[in-house]
Amino acid sequence: MNALTAVAGGTGFIFFMTCAGAAMVFFFRKQTSRFMQTLFLGFAAGIMISAAVFGLLVPAIDEAEAGGNIGWLPAAGGFVLGVLFLYLLDQLIPHLHPGANEQEGLSSSMKRTTLLVSAVTLHNIPEGMAVGLSFALAAQHGGDWATYSSAIALALGIGIQNFPEGAAISLPLRQEGLSVRKSFFMGCLSGIVEPVFGLLMVLIAAWIAPAMPWLLAFAAGAMMYVVVEELIPEAHLGEHSNIGTLAVMSGFLLMMILDVALG
Repeated sequence: MNALTAVAGGTGFIFFMTCAGAAMVFFFRKQTSRFMQTLFLGFAAGIMISAAVFGLLVPAIDEAEAGGNIGWLPAAGGFVLGVLFLYLLDQLIPHLHPGANEQEGLSSSMKRTTLLVSAVTLHNIPEGMAVGLSFALAAQHGGDWATYSSAIALALGIGIQNFPEGAAISLPLRQEGLSVRKSFFMGCLSGIVEPVFGLLMVLIAAWIAPAMPWLLAFAAGAMMYVVVEELIPEAHLGEHSNIGTLAVMSGFLLMMILDVALG
């Protein structure tokens, strides 16, 4: 299977799941409860942690060692670079997390609704990178089915957590006064960076194939930054913190099972 075709399918699926979640605004007029937000955020965090470890860091170490290099070096170095990359975007791009009143990033006069979409868009960048690199790795292995299965498992897990994520942006946008159609469109649009960055990673990986362990760890670091800086803290606000913890564990377990069962 052609790498570009595979990553287009994988990132297209996770983008579709974001849009499917955003479509919930057509059926529900009210914002999700704090309980459901805690559940969704914790579940997403668990999936992303598991995906970062089993789908990205472990393959990065294996690839480095297979090339006769020190396994932990590109894994650690790429991880740090991924964290710094997301940290820099977080500091530069104006955005506003749902339920918050204070804008983050550089000062901007953009509308509150645009800032809300920017926050979720930042979240989606490492997801697209992760899926793109997983399929690029499979292509570099000559289309080995086990590697492709692992990439499919990663796309499936991220797609599952993208469904509630899409709803978590479109419903608040509706509460901010946007029309139902525009809330759906903006929620869907927040996921467009996934196929864009997925395809970009395939092109970069093909150009500098020896750097694949670094790129995989880079995506893992970017994902972990989102989890630690945003998802877990928000999942543990308020009275439902225990639910948030259990949701993180459930998401982690589901992604681990998908990776092992399909990998």
